Amino acid sequence: MESPLSGRNVTIRSYHLLDNVRFKCIIKVNMNIVNATVLRNNLSDAIDEAEKKDYLLVARKGKVISALVNIDLFEDLLGLSNKKYLASIKKAREEYKKGEIFTHKQAFGEI
Repeated sequence: MESPLSGRNVTIRSYHLLDNVRFKCIIKVNMNIVNATVLRNNLSDAIDEAEKKDYLLVARKGKVISALVNIDLFEDLLGLSNKKYLASIKKAREEYKKGEIFTHKQAFGEI
């Protein structure tokens, strides 16, 4: 039996104008699309799937409305628009590997 989270083929049709000639472009893509109800009922599986495939597109009534994205991909996307953020993530990971961490109390004090 196929998983409710398995990807499906999507056909994208678009029309373009190039040098005053109209042409039709058809692209077939294997997308990772999951219905919002299926996502809600299978959240744990969806998180595992997003971790493996980097992302899941979430559709409601056949229209893609959002995405569930692997954190590494999300950080990469943020880094494309903000190099300082990407550098801070790299530095934080290096500090973590060296054991240079703060306890909750050190970071936030008495709340």
